Amino acid sequence: MTCILYVVVCGDLLAGTYPQGSFDSRSWMLFVGIFLLPMGFLKSLKMVSTLSFWCTMSHIVINAVILGYCLLQIGDWGWSKVRFSIDMENFPISLGVIVFSYTSQIFLPTLEGNMIDRSKFNWMLDWSHIAAAVFKAGFGYICFLTFQNDTQQVITNNLHSQGFKGMVNFFLVIKALLSYPLPYYAACELLERNFFRGPPKTKFPTIWNLDGELKVWGLGFRVGVIVSTILMAIFIPHFSILMGFIGSFTGTMLSFIWPCYFHIKIKGHLLDQKEIAKDYLIIGLGVLFGVIGIYDSGNALINAFEIGLPF
Repeated sequence: MTCILYVVVCGDLLAGTYPQGSFDSRSWMLFVGIFLLPMGFLKSLKMVSTLSFWCTMSHIVINAVILGYCLLQIGDWGWSKVRFSIDMENFPISLGVIVFSYTSQIFLPTLEGNMIDRSKFNWMLDWSHIAAAVFKAGFGYICFLTFQNDTQQVITNNLHSQGFKGMVNFFLVIKALLSYPLPYYAACELLERNFFRGPPKTKFPTIWNLDGELKVWGLGFRVGVIVSTILMAIFIPHFSILMGFIGSFTGTMLSFIWPCYFHIKIKGHLLDQKEIAKDYLIIGLGVLFGVIGIYDSGNALINAFEIGLPF
């Protein structure tokens, strides 16, 4: 589902860069998909980490450029437009978006396992999440002050200069394409571990040859995963609503429900009643947030298609 979102944001960015062109967002998604197909040849985490490094570099450039632009417009900031209140109609979708942006749990075991000093894992996890929360809140606040009620789903589409917006969006598309390999590789690893290790461990044979190369049908399987994400992106192209829907489901499961459930399941006999009660409270909140978010964002998706909102 994360991979699908990256394809959607690429289409949205390119459609916003060339609004008068003959390509709509769906056509751009299909075009971008051509560049994702070679990801099927990824064989190791080392290859993925190289791509992720360049993703980080492009991300730094983009943030610096956008924040620099916003700070240059400080004289026109709409301080009076900011309201510190909750819109109950849109809050569940927003919560899903926020939770989605912190669904890094699938990568954490691999990250901890590769650390030289694992005793620093919790310290790293706490401070990286605090830093991310501060930066994301500040980034959203500054951008809203700059663009106010005209703020669009993808912030770079607010830039007035077509050339400047095109340059920034190009870097964002590169970033999204380079972000794709990590969740894609993790998804393939999970599928292969559960279905393609060969009898008697799994029902299906391994997709790898003895020399470490992919079998032809194994390559077809991996490319099929990519194609499925592209097709899903084309059929459900509304970016922010889709992000809220995905976050409401996967985000609440990964961030609220499963961690507490496994904490109780594995260490329940060592926990006092207060710790167990806290875990159950978080699970309850996760279920509540998930159900409300899925219901609201699902309805928003249906309404978006019914009234024909632009992609």
